[in-house]
Amino acid sequence: MYATLSPGAIGVKTADMSDAIAKAASAGFKGVEISAAEAADLIDKEGVEAVRARFAKAGVKAAGWGLPTNWRKDDAAFQADLEKLPRLAKAAAALGATRTFTWILSWDDNRPFAENLKFHVDRFKPIAEILDAHGCSVGLEFLGPESMWKGKANPFIHSLEGMVEMTESIGLNAGLLLDCWHWYASGGTVKAIRKLPASRVVYVHVNDAPRGVARAALVDNRRALPGETGVIDIVGFLQALRSIGYKGPVTPEPFKKELADLPSDDERLRAVYISMTRIFSQAAIVS
Repeated sequence: MYATLSPGAIGVKTADMSDAIAKAASAGFKGVEISAAEAADLIDKEGVEAVRARFAKAGVKAAGWGLPTNWRKDDAAFQADLEKLPRLAKAAAALGATRTFTWILSWDDNRPFAENLKFHVDRFKPIAEILDAHGCSVGLEFLGPESMWKGKANPFIHSLEGMVEMTESIGLNAGLLLDCWHWYASGGTVKAIRKLPASRVVYVHVNDAPRGVARAALVDNRRALPGETGVIDIVGFLQALRSIGYKGPVTPEPFKKELADLPSDDERLRAVYISMTRIFSQAAIVS
């Protein structure tokens, strides 16, 4: 496992991929998220070896990329978008970034559960097939807080177990984007993580929950730095991932207002990186 920077997740602005690589390297991160579209354009312009050299020179890995295919569109628009995916997956994989990810709403305003499940499986099967042809996998994030789905007309998947079951219907290269905040908010357990095959964990997010807030009252965009409050058992979480053989990116996603209020990107990067080194040390994770 290695600490990975998602600049936007901590309020850090980057001009382009080179800037993101430089900021990740300067702060000590060993990985950085990329845009597959930007990677593809750069490879077309400069060649794959030149783009790989940017990462190698900085000592930073191309860690993962947000799924660029808008699977929520109508059928025709989805198919048109899907046709762009092979080029993007090929480019990302050429840089070593074989993990892509997206999130799944834990409710739907129109589709009952069974219909919504079929919709998601039908959309992600062709996505997974294209990704598989280029050696890539897709991680799907469940949203755990009860505050997000309770009272909705059609609650949907909001737990580790439910999302794993859906990914099993999609393909062998489909799995979880496992966020410790959503895992905690859903009532998830270390035991459940230890039962997972490593192949079902594609990507990992870490953060912490505020003190004094019941799980049922947690709000998605009110979090803390990884290990900051100790509310989430981050040591158990990381050690469980290590026990199943997960070796991929671990990306902080704290959504902390005070972090955004810091006067500079350097201070944001420093604060987040310190939190990552702390939780890795506590869990005896050597990256």
